[in-house]
Amino acid sequence: MAKCAVCDKSVHFGNQVSHSHRRSNKIWKSNIQKVKVKTGPTSAKKMYVCTNCLRSGKVERA
Repeated sequence: MAKCAVCDKSVHFGNQVSHSHRRSNKIWKSNIQKVKVKTGPTSAKKMYVCTNCLRSGKVERA
């Protein structure tokens, strides 16, 4: 599974609890995109970045 190159966000594991309180395994996948990102004034690189980092402006698209 991919991990965000900026904030290291990846999948989260836990329990899904039903109304009768039975538990089953649950995976929450973060929204990670493969994006072309500016790394320098003239260079660009493809990285895995979560949409939260894209919207907040931590990363600039090339």
